[in-house]
Amino acid sequence: MAFENPSRERIKELLSEAQNIAVVGLSDKPDRVSYTVSEAMQKKGYRIIPVNPMVNGTILGETCYATLSDIPDKVDIVNVFRRSDQVVPVAEEAVSIGSRVLWLQLGVYNEEAAEIAKAGGLEVIMDRCIKVEDSILLPGGK
Repeated sequence: MAFENPSRERIKELLSEAQNIAVVGLSDKPDRVSYTVSEAMQKKGYRIIPVNPMVNGTILGETCYATLSDIPDKVDIVNVFRRSDQVVPVAEEAVSIGSRVLWLQLGVYNEEAAEIAKAGGLEVIMDRCIKVEDSILLPGGK
């Protein structure tokens, strides 16, 4: 059966309930899409937790972690800015840390990763921009 994203109503619920969003592939360069999207989500009230093994320090004022498993706090959404062919290990790690949602950004789609996440109890959203969805579904904020 072909993959389908959750309904808009369900995506709105997931965003409303979320506090901590781990962003895999978050760049420390302000001109990158991952940075601008994460910065916008941070300004909307979400806590952004950067995950990038190439950055030692902070991004957007938050400690950057090398892996999802290194994050000491609960993660509600794992938001992924990686190529589609690189997301299977991210899905496996998202399951292992007990995240609730695996969110693959616009242009990122991997059915194997989606199956791994779903089998691990996560809801999956693929090929959608979290910032765009949040702006449409929660224009006034959470």
